[in-house]
Amino acid sequence: MTSNAPQPPAQAAPDVDKRSILLVFAGLLVAMLLASLDQTIFSTALPTIVGELNGVEHMLWVTTSYILAATIMLPIYGKLGDLIGRKGLFIFAISIFLVGSVIGGLSQNMTELIIGRAVQGLGGGGLMLLSQAIIADVIPARQRGKYMGVMGGVFALSSVAGPLLGGWFTESIGWRWAFWMNLPLGALAILAAVLFLHLPQGTNAKPRLDIAGMGLLAIATTALVLFTTWGGTQYAWDSVQIIALIAGTIVAGVLFVLVERRAAEPIMPLHLFKDRNFNLATLAGLITGVAMFGAIGYLPTYLQMVTGVNATLAGFMMIPMMAALLVTSIVSGILVSRTGRYKWLPITGTTIVAGALALLSTMTPDTPVWILCSYLALMGLGLGMTMQIFILIVQNSFPITQVGTATAGNNFFRQVGASLGSAIVGSLFVSRLTTLLAERLPQTPGAPSSGGLNSLTPSLVKAMPDAVRMPIISSYNDALVPVFLYMVPLVLIAVVLLCFLVEKPLATRIERDILPESIAEGELLITGGLEAVGPDGAPITDDGGSPATRRTA
Repeated sequence: MTSNAPQPPAQAAPDVDKRSILLVFAGLLVAMLLASLDQTIFSTALPTIVGELNGVEHMLWVTTSYILAATIMLPIYGKLGDLIGRKGLFIFAISIFLVGSVIGGLSQNMTELIIGRAVQGLGGGGLMLLSQAIIADVIPARQRGKYMGVMGGVFALSSVAGPLLGGWFTESIGWRWAFWMNLPLGALAILAAVLFLHLPQGTNAKPRLDIAGMGLLAIATTALVLFTTWGGTQYAWDSVQIIALIAGTIVAGVLFVLVERRAAEPIMPLHLFKDRNFNLATLAGLITGVAMFGAIGYLPTYLQMVTGVNATLAGFMMIPMMAALLVTSIVSGILVSRTGRYKWLPITGTTIVAGALALLSTMTPDTPVWILCSYLALMGLGLGMTMQIFILIVQNSFPITQVGTATAGNNFFRQVGASLGSAIVGSLFVSRLTTLLAERLPQTPGAPSSGGLNSLTPSLVKAMPDAVRMPIISSYNDALVPVFLYMVPLVLIAVVLLCFLVEKPLATRIERDILPESIAEGELLITGGLEAVGPDGAPITDDGGSPATRRTA
């Protein structure tokens, strides 16, 4: 029974001293570095790896398997983190990631390598997601921008260091060290988590797991990536296999929605999609994922094959893009924390990304390196203004008890975009490349046989006579460059969607039971029978168990 006596206002979480925050933040940055390095370190090493393991036709799966596994795990980590707390899950995710690193480091063929990457993804998805959710446990939304900006900066820094390290490992001590280097970093991340992470407990020590939802989501996601990867390459679009995968995606997706409507603790609650900002930021994030991973995933390979540079120099050529991303991510976060305004950033950023993609579609084998680097810098400038802001917008729309689930939902669809981007661009690239090489290398003396095309490496191509090397270079260029132009209209759709964002005030305190934007607007959230109060301090209660909102008089 609810008392009618006046109650004190709902209290925010106690303030955490700055030193404790910095220690927590340091641990999260190590985890972010661990996960983000692994997404980029293979970009420059990939041509050599697939050449040595004789598997150019499976090249896209080295990237796609990691992203797919991470995508499937995102909602699981997000929901469990809200229910049982994030510290234990964080340590578990790091441990799984290290197991995958060992498998990859010991791999002797493409199958073992892809399995290792998939296991890494099972842990890597948790590292990124939980880092973003944990910072929301200790930093109010208004101040969170500058911290998340630094997180975006770490991603940019690792995106520079990753290709450089991958190139250096490939040309010196061997590409397997791209896996072995994770072990000391992982141990450091676990140590930081054990010593520094002191987080609120979850809301349910014995959660009722949504096993059916998890399974259906995994099936739908896997089928979606498989038909976009195999369609038009390994199987015809009208083949039984592709039609079955498309049907499986649709059926699993429909069943997932039906299951989530009845689940006690849905892995992806449908009420998330009632929030306009969540829908707009999530859809724009999906499109950004398609553009980012689709565009830059194969650029290092392109640079090595077309310009003739080695893996290390290809990594250096990516620095302008990541340096711009680093600067704009940090500056954007600082601006949001100081002004509380954020809507203009993703709109401007996605517009710049669309322009950069259009410029990249004009590249030729004769394009000067400095012009190519300026196009990449423009791409980084736009990306730095979008990615972390999308997460902040989503987190600011839900109470802290749901922030992990909401963040996971946003990340899930962005990773779906990354999966689709890598799969679609990879499929188009490999399909067109195979066709163009077959057309342009018909029985040319010194040309590799059809079976030898799978073993092409940058160093091998560079040593070929011009009569063979030039058709290969032109094939790589003509296979990849048109794909950039295809993505421009898609990114422009994101620009239009973002114009409809509602710029809700950023919360200045961490409230455990009140929506951040509700504080300013006088709207109250009552969750599970908890009491909440309006601006006048008068209590408002709801005897229902589900979240509800009311506007005070």
